[in-house]
Amino acid sequence: MRHGKKVNHLGRTDSHRKAMMSNMACSLILHKRITTTLAKAKALRTYVEPLITKSKNDTTHSRRTVFSYLKDKESVTILFREIAEKVATRPGGYTRILKLQNRLGDNAEMALIELVDYNATYSTEAPAVEKKSTRRRGGASKAKKSDAPVAAAPVAEEVQAEETAAPEVQEEVKPEAPSTNEENAEKGE
Repeated sequence: MRHGKKVNHLGRTDSHRKAMMSNMACSLILHKRITTTLAKAKALRTYVEPLITKSKNDTTHSRRTVFSYLKDKESVTILFREIAEKVATRPGGYTRILKLQNRLGDNAEMALIELVDYNATYSTEAPAVEKKSTRRRGGASKAKKSDAPVAAAPVAEEVQAEETAAPEVQEEVKPEAPSTNEENAEKGE
């Protein structure tokens, strides 16, 4: 009897389940979001969140412990460098599971599991929008004479930027070859 055993075996042997969870965790770390079945997403959440918590403490021991679960150097490096910095102040709940439509082939419940701090849609911080600088041509009736010098200033700055960005290349001037008698005759000389 399996009283009190909460692990979902997902219809796989222990070695197969561990390998699958390791591969899915590496994919989640590399791509920041993956699509899978709902049961696998819930199992992956319990697998990967302790690893992310472990990555907050960047020591050799924690790196080796995480590597024993992931078995991929690149994903361990990304986890400890990028992801650990983003989740440093978060006390837990590093992943989000969003339910999707059922799969067409077997009607399995599908879900999208993603790292919370990498989704711009749900983030509380508004992304910095740069002001678009466009030059517009105004008609003679709209423009005032006092606005004319102001409008010329950005153009002068752009010309200066282009000159500094692309240094001038001087072309060598080749002297012309002396003309022959036949060419002189054709020209009428």
